Order: sequence, then structure tokens, then C-alpha cells
Amino acid sequence: MGSFSIWHWLIVLVIVLLVFGRGKIPELMGDMAKGIKSFKKGMADDDDDDVVDAGKRTVEHRADETVTAPREKATKS
Repeated sequence: MGSFSIWHWLIVLVIVLLVFGRGKIPELMGDMAKGIKSFKKGMADDDDDDVVDAGKRTVEHRADETVTAPREKATKS
């Protein structure tokens, strides 16, 4: 009762072919392959965007500029 015999797998294959049809299985596999390719392309695009964005996020620092604190309003008492 452990493993399946070749007859079990043939019966399963016939049932799958009857349910999905001959042309549907290759179509499903093609759609799956397109999905995987677009996922990989999207991941590669995200990596490229991160590299480009990292270059745009630089902050220029000038030592000759002085930063002063904003003046507080004098309150009348």
C-alpha cells in the first residue's frame, strides 16, 4: 500500500487529459512560463531602479554655509 504502480499514474494521466483536454495543458504551461519571465524581468527592473535611485539621493554639503536656529517670537508679558 506504499507506492503507486504505473497503472495508477496512467489512470491519473487519462483523467487529467479528459478534464483539461489536450490543448489546454500546453497553454497553461505557456502562461506559467510567461508569468515567470515577467516576474524575473520585474525583479531585474527593480534592482536597476534601486541603483539609479541611489545615485539621485545624494545630498550636497557645503562647509561655507552656516545654519542658524530660527528666532523665537518675543512674547509680551
